[in-house]
Amino acid sequence: MGCVNTTTRKKNCSQQLPVHTGMMMNRCGLLTLQREPVPLKSIEVELEVRDHVATVVSTLNYENKEDKPLEAVFVFPLPGDAAVCHFSAQIGQTQIVAEVKEKQKAREEYDDALSSGQQAFLLEESDQSPDIFSLRVGSLPPGESASIRLEYVTELAVQADDGLRFCLPAVLNPRYQPQGSKGAGVQVTSVPASLVPYSLSFSARVSSPRPVSKVESNCSLDPLQYLNTDQTQATVKLAAGHKFDRDVELLIYYKDAHQPTAVVEAGQASAEPGSLMGDPVVMVSLYPEFPQSVMSSTASCGEFVFLMDRSGSMSNTRIRSARDTLLLLLKSLPVGCYFNIYSFGSRYEHIFLKSVEYSQQTMEEALKKVEQMEADLGGTEILQPLKHIYSQPCIQNQPRQLFVFTDGEVGNTKEVIDLVKKNSGSHRCFSFGIGEGASSALINGMAKEGGGDAQFITGTDRMQPKVMQSLRFALQPAVVDISVTWDLPQEVSVTVLSPPITTLFQGQRSLIYAQLTGQSSEAAEGCVTLKYSLAGHPSENQLHFSLRPAEDTGLTLHRLGARNLIRSLEMEERDRRGQQDGGVKEKVVQLSVQSGVSSSFTAFIAVNKDNSEVIQGPLVRRNIPTPCTFPILKSSGRHMRERRELGCLSVHMDAPRRKAIMYASMVMYEDTETDGFPMMEEENQSRKSAVPEQPPRDPLLQLVSLQEASGCWLLDPALAAALGKTNEEVEKSKPEKASSEVWATILALIWLHGFKMDAKDEWELLAMKAASWLCAQNAPCVSECVDAGNVLLGCSVKKEALGL
Repeated sequence: MGCVNTTTRKKNCSQQLPVHTGMMMNRCGLLTLQREPVPLKSIEVELEVRDHVATVVSTLNYENKEDKPLEAVFVFPLPGDAAVCHFSAQIGQTQIVAEVKEKQKAREEYDDALSSGQQAFLLEESDQSPDIFSLRVGSLPPGESASIRLEYVTELAVQADDGLRFCLPAVLNPRYQPQGSKGAGVQVTSVPASLVPYSLSFSARVSSPRPVSKVESNCSLDPLQYLNTDQTQATVKLAAGHKFDRDVELLIYYKDAHQPTAVVEAGQASAEPGSLMGDPVVMVSLYPEFPQSVMSSTASCGEFVFLMDRSGSMSNTRIRSARDTLLLLLKSLPVGCYFNIYSFGSRYEHIFLKSVEYSQQTMEEALKKVEQMEADLGGTEILQPLKHIYSQPCIQNQPRQLFVFTDGEVGNTKEVIDLVKKNSGSHRCFSFGIGEGASSALINGMAKEGGGDAQFITGTDRMQPKVMQSLRFALQPAVVDISVTWDLPQEVSVTVLSPPITTLFQGQRSLIYAQLTGQSSEAAEGCVTLKYSLAGHPSENQLHFSLRPAEDTGLTLHRLGARNLIRSLEMEERDRRGQQDGGVKEKVVQLSVQSGVSSSFTAFIAVNKDNSEVIQGPLVRRNIPTPCTFPILKSSGRHMRERRELGCLSVHMDAPRRKAIMYASMVMYEDTETDGFPMMEEENQSRKSAVPEQPPRDPLLQLVSLQEASGCWLLDPALAAALGKTNEEVEKSKPEKASSEVWATILALIWLHGFKMDAKDEWELLAMKAASWLCAQNAPCVSECVDAGNVLLGCSVKKEALGL
């Protein structure tokens, strides 16, 4: 991968290139180490956030400093739900605005332009994953510069702490393409973050009807600057010197956040009335609030299936965090449920042959296996374990809840999402993207189609609180009978652009886009009503809104609405594969062209027809490298031949030859994890024996690990040590009438409330289980135990705070 093509360009060479499968091969495509010039010099990104919708403008500056004309190819990530709506090129004084065309026609037009010596620019979405795009800058003559402008709009996801998350994907790790999977993979040229040869500047402007309270980031920011006295507008910039070792993440917090709203946007004056772009579009944001009586009770049943990524890229801190998270999950499960744990890489494993009832014995057996888990299963092949899980019969009266943990580096994203959707009637899917470069299309797509929730864990984020929030969602009763009705003036009709709402969670936003056709007075109002049933209780939320269009929104909502409709139609087209398609693809192309929003069936094409000079000479191809977060190759000269061979590995090479090259090259790595290639057993064992000692366990996890499946703790030296006391001190302080288990459990609860309130999200569910166990004991001396426990531990926790 990453080989430089110095031959004259041939017709149709923009078709899919040889695939580079497996992380092992992608890691080696570092041909920029041969000092070839990279024509991309800088990327400038301007972000404008209005409430919870973002417009992103990226400018990519190219310069050809070589003595031959170039074609520059850049494969890069974008948010999976982004609506790409503008693409243009500036060459000298000439600006060329790209048009959206059917993908194959756009490719042919690009090839024809380059074959005839013209300049052309092509931007297209990957066929495998909607969060990867490729940009081709064709026929850049020696000494010439070009600026490429790319614009997209996207919604910001609401986090557990009410922050709005924007992520600029800067890292594109190689995607693992399973053997025998459909279609070609995505060619990614990767270099370690420290060797990225271009710069990034990033600035953001935030505005909202409510004050902006703060903006946080995983990267260094210049201080937040407010633009007005009521603090409803602010700007912030990325500090200079971004290292490309992480995605750029912003968390935006508003005061009095997340009220239900509806915003109407006027149609495009030049578009035909009655068309999507010609009519007004409304975006409705709903935040359902469920009754406290329902929220305080959690389900005591369910089948909980945990699917953990153990590919090589999950090594070190990621796999340790995953083990700790599984410990918390297992301790927090309700008595009476069923569970199983699967792990996957190039192959998959399961702890039990089928889901088992949760008990002390099964919990202990699972925890022993979890403690031994390492990131040693090779590549990221998620499809096969999912198929196996879905093939297992569901357990009566135990709703299936699937938790998927992965760094998201897969090449068959759409195939995985389609499988989750096909089985959406039998389960809820909660997905977790771990680390930089996790595919937003995969993580969000699985949760959306599986009726669950998606979370991203990056940088120094702790995995545990985000996972436990999703477990709380999974333990909530499912919301059923969801319907949306509209009450509008008689002359106005509505066409909903979003897919139907199938899931609702407490405090989580639901968005609806709709086209409004017909004339209404400026004073007219509409009303949208969301009805649903929760734990047998029918509920409804109503929102009244003005039909008067908002000012200065441009066509942002139209494009997001079009993107929603395009994605739904694309899914429908994949569902119909092999059947008569009913013109779905044609509908997508028509809608994409009409709205100017990209799709999997279209591409942006721009040809510089004003340039009368024919560009002479053979065209040299340069692959622009994308930063990845994997370890660097050792640079000893004796490995140069293997590096060149690895750089050009292809699935078209026979498997034995490919494996031989890969294995011979394993010595090239500082870190010998092997996505895509299983190690020989003896080497695997020797590597395991050389694993450094684990850091001491966190005191919270130490205490949690001692809890029984029933919810209680046992009075023993291990508990005393976890509480920071001697066994003698703990035994001596026990009230005479208290049983040892009641005393131990109350001490554990006091310690959690007294010393670990900052991590309450992580232990709240297992503490509720402990409190339920205590209540079931009808112990006569609970108050005496609480008083004595406070004295022993130096706390002042009230009995009511413990839920007793």
